[in-house]
Amino acid sequence: MAEIRIQVNGEPKDVADGLNIEELLRSLDLQPRMIVVEHNGDILRRERYAEVLVGSGDSLELVQFVGGG
Repeated sequence: MAEIRIQVNGEPKDVADGLNIEELLRSLDLQPRMIVVEHNGDILRRERYAEVLVGSGDSLELVQFVGGG
């Protein structure tokens, strides 16, 4: 399977080619409904995670919601 290099929270990461944002999050053991994604400088709406493909050189910032009180 081919891989591409992306930036995740400022760190280089090799991931499978052809993933969408939702698949990428799941491959990182993250729950998509608990993550805010900035993709190449644009904040994505959760309903778009399954349609936006990750490409070589993309930059992603992932912010995870943490519950507590």
